[in-house]
Amino acid sequence: MHIFGNRLLVLMLTALSVAGCGTLPKQPDSAEQVHETTLANGLKILVKVDRRAPIVVSQVWYKVGGSYEPSGRTGLSHVLEHMMFKGTEQLGPNEFSRVIAANGGRENAFTGRDYTAYFQRLEKSRLPISFKLESDRMQNLKLNLGEFKKEVEVVKEERRLRTDDRPEAQVYEKFMATAFRASNYRNPIIGWPQDLEAMQLQDLEAWYRRYYAPNNATLVVAGDVDPDEVFALAERYFGKLPRRELAPAADVAEPPQDAPRRLELRLPAKVPYLLMGFHVPSMNADDPDNWEPYALEILAYILDGGKSARLPRRLVREQRIASSVGVGYDPVSRLSTLLIINGHPANGKSIAELEAALQAEIERLKAEPVSPQELDRVKAQIVASNVFERDSVFYQAMKLGELETVGLDWRLESQMVDRLRAVTAEQVLRVAQKYLVSENMTVAVLAPQAIGARDG
Repeated sequence: MHIFGNRLLVLMLTALSVAGCGTLPKQPDSAEQVHETTLANGLKILVKVDRRAPIVVSQVWYKVGGSYEPSGRTGLSHVLEHMMFKGTEQLGPNEFSRVIAANGGRENAFTGRDYTAYFQRLEKSRLPISFKLESDRMQNLKLNLGEFKKEVEVVKEERRLRTDDRPEAQVYEKFMATAFRASNYRNPIIGWPQDLEAMQLQDLEAWYRRYYAPNNATLVVAGDVDPDEVFALAERYFGKLPRRELAPAADVAEPPQDAPRRLELRLPAKVPYLLMGFHVPSMNADDPDNWEPYALEILAYILDGGKSARLPRRLVREQRIASSVGVGYDPVSRLSTLLIINGHPANGKSIAELEAALQAEIERLKAEPVSPQELDRVKAQIVASNVFERDSVFYQAMKLGELETVGLDWRLESQMVDRLRAVTAEQVLRVAQKYLVSENMTVAVLAPQAIGARDG
């Protein structure tokens, strides 16, 4: 939950926003608190020192996720995440979690499009336990057929609850598959139903051997620790694990979109729903100084950066065309991504009216530069969000791990606020004119049917 795309957290800190302020307060450079090393086997280690409490967060990030999966094999990364808790040669099923709990800790994992990550939060003296357990399952995972069958059924049920039984989630899934024609971002992280049904244990075994290796991982530790002690501990537990030959991800570049795309789903639902997406760049390791992603994030804040932003103020409160609106953009991605606008029409208003109102706001962004006052307010919100996030040791570690795992430099974490501060009104205007155009747009509509009915 980094500063990009995270506009809700700033609401508690809007006092930092001063109308017309010309200079925003400078944040301390957190890079000076990060220490880095790489073991001989290729495991990168990042340590962020934060001594406010005697706790430590340990995270292991693997460079594999939904976007690495070829057609017909979707869901492998997520199912493997489940299986990582099902035992090794030394531990039985779910014993990993019991050991962490017995030591007063909390643990979990998550799979994204570009990564799979595992984490523990412990009292600082318990860090060796985390390292011992994580190094064991990095090398010695025991993939049992019975446990595999059970976990696939768990994932199928998770999919039913999160997607199949939720009309808006179904629309989003089909929207992504329409917006992306080639990129693996078109596939759901949890996997397509037919791929989950066809998945075999040997598929998972091959996936584990292909991607779970020290030279495909980053270990991030944040909290009340001594960096040299962490490095020595990591060498003790992870240093003997062998490197593996890594096959590159089968990435397919998304071709430019040259015409608008639309889809409508008629599903049992109570209210209509609209999604609009535009292809936009992500941050790029080959060109880390590219200003466009930062201008796009400012643009997203202008549209949806709290109650004073344009869309909630005009469409929800003033015109009462929408009951809710939102904007999502996350440029910390391996591949090019989308800027997505979503909303529900207000009672008595139609999807067509909501779409027309959103298009009018987009055209306004493309026609006139943002005022200095509005730009200053948005930048102050970004500073506030960054301050808020630094209160969390977990999210400090998460920023570092995410940047490294998608192929960017972790040092960008300490530079993002300054780069966002540097964005000009002219740059916001330019990215709006370049990317928020009809031929680059995909629109998805949920047209409700009566509950109990289903579109044939």
